[in-house]
Amino acid sequence: MSASLCIKIKKEDNVAVAIKDIKANSRVMDDIVTINDIPQAHKIALCDIPKNGKIIRYGVVLGYAIDPIKKGDWINEKMISLPIMPPIDKMVFGINTIKDLPNPPILTWEGYKNPNGGYGGTRNILGISTTVQCVTGVLNVAVKKMKRELLPKYPNIDDIVPINHAYGCGVAINAPEAKIPIRILQNLAKHPNFGGQLMVVGLGCEKFTVEMLCDKTDITPDNIIILQDKKGFNEMIDALMEMAEKKLNILNKRKREILSLSDLLIGMQCGGSDAFSGITANPSAGYASDMLVKGGATVLFSEVTEVRDGIYLIGERCIDKELGKKLATEMKWYDNYLEKGDVDRSANPTPGNKKGGLSNIIEKAMGSIAKSGTAPIVEVLSPGEIPSKKGLIFAATPASDFVCGTCQLASGIGLQVFITGRGTPYGLAIAPVIKVCSRNEMKEQWSDLIDVNAGSIATGDATIEEIGILIFNEIIDVASGKKKSFSEKYKLYNDLCIFNPAPIT
Repeated sequence: MSASLCIKIKKEDNVAVAIKDIKANSRVMDDIVTINDIPQAHKIALCDIPKNGKIIRYGVVLGYAIDPIKKGDWINEKMISLPIMPPIDKMVFGINTIKDLPNPPILTWEGYKNPNGGYGGTRNILGISTTVQCVTGVLNVAVKKMKRELLPKYPNIDDIVPINHAYGCGVAINAPEAKIPIRILQNLAKHPNFGGQLMVVGLGCEKFTVEMLCDKTDITPDNIIILQDKKGFNEMIDALMEMAEKKLNILNKRKREILSLSDLLIGMQCGGSDAFSGITANPSAGYASDMLVKGGATVLFSEVTEVRDGIYLIGERCIDKELGKKLATEMKWYDNYLEKGDVDRSANPTPGNKKGGLSNIIEKAMGSIAKSGTAPIVEVLSPGEIPSKKGLIFAATPASDFVCGTCQLASGIGLQVFITGRGTPYGLAIAPVIKVCSRNEMKEQWSDLIDVNAGSIATGDATIEEIGILIFNEIIDVASGKKKSFSEKYKLYNDLCIFNPAPIT
């Protein structure tokens, strides 16, 4: 139900969300008058709620009233107690596998075939992998020189990107969970946007060796430079420049061609979310996701703590019990990971989330899940794994924007759709990022940073389907190189953050 000042999602909800700032004593529905000022995106009580009474949005219990709440009251995070997490062991699987998805407007895009097989590239990049943080300083100097002296000679190449990271030494390299950062770095080196060209820079004494990073057949002088083998700085730079030029010569021959949607891998992520995210932007991205999946593409959605409180909804969409077991395993692993750190999923919402009307992680999760659309889930990935199936996939990653983004890159995404309510200039160097905002005010504030505005849904000026089609078309145009997203245009690239749950020594 929608009114001029607030939105109610489901009939059983006993709260509505303010479309804009509402003054006290304002009539928002026939029999509801605000008792106090209600900030935009925050909740209004639609009835009296007793102490310990349920607070319901999306048809889901967000929590319980700590004290009695009157009809017309502003409800914020300080007024709600968090319920117990839904149990993992009682999930049911395969009972909500919708196959009647919206048809995509087109079934092709223009990309680069992957010489290694698998998903196509959306960009043509020389990626330079590293084994350890120690080489970063030298490599960065060399990359600046490459971009200045070499890149202008190769017009078909979009960029040169160093894969710098904080892993590689001073770490428990043989710890069981070291498999996660190692897998991420191995798969980043093979990203589809790198065109099958491998260039690796190592130091020579690190724990994370070239042998751990590369396939045995790839460990050759054509692909590997060890800085400790070079006689001083100038010889290091010369070696890096020489190898880069050989790789650039090969990459410059790559050409875009018409590919099917089955060659496209897209990531969905949200950050700086607000209470409109689950009403406007995320459902629109979910609609675009459904069209992509219907057309044969593969879409990843992620962020464990931002689905954990709706995990039963994810389980119902898993295609079979075997897949459901993998989902349960990933959830239990993360529950244990948080427990070891003496925190739980309530640590997730940020001050900005709360300012944007998200009272707790349950409310955030219900909105976050919406970006996955309605398609059946065909695979569950551990952090940084490469998909083996096509369709909608849950990639179990941390919710941190930077860590999630790096994990999705390791899984091979060629483009990411990033949904925001509060705003962030986040971006990735390896793959373009399209920004979708949840509010008109966000687009007005950052007109040259937001690519698609979904805020018009809240004001009744557009539908989820209409914005979903806009997002779909933006994905195809950006993936095909016909457009650049704002973050790519301005080169707003965040550092790679490698998820490392293993000890640091």
